[in-house]
Amino acid sequence: MKKKPSLAILKGLLFTYSTENTKNLEREEIIASKNVNNTAELSELFDILTKPDFLLYRKDEQTWFIETIEHYLSKKENFESVFYLLDTYFEDNITNKRAFMEVLLERLKDYSNEAGAKNQE
Repeated sequence: MKKKPSLAILKGLLFTYSTENTKNLEREEIIASKNVNNTAELSELFDILTKPDFLLYRKDEQTWFIETIEHYLSKKENFESVFYLLDTYFEDNITNKRAFMEVLLERLKDYSNEAGAKNQE
């Protein structure tokens, strides 16, 4: 059974960056050191902090995250509800939440493809 897209699941995926997450000074410093509005730095950040967690999800869960972001991007969603009340360690405000999600989507697809390739070996 295919799961329906849900913006709520994206908050869980982004919990790594939340001030409500368990205190971890090293993680907090990594987050604060990156410019959240710079594509290259944001990609780096996702590679360091999101990738390990994402790869722990089952394949169907990974697909659900990817398809959810694709769905809402296609619907011109602004993703305000995902970031509403999500206090993060980012130094700056996210100026373009759609662009943020586009970078996240690109990285998640890469991680999923990497995992698939490793499983093929």
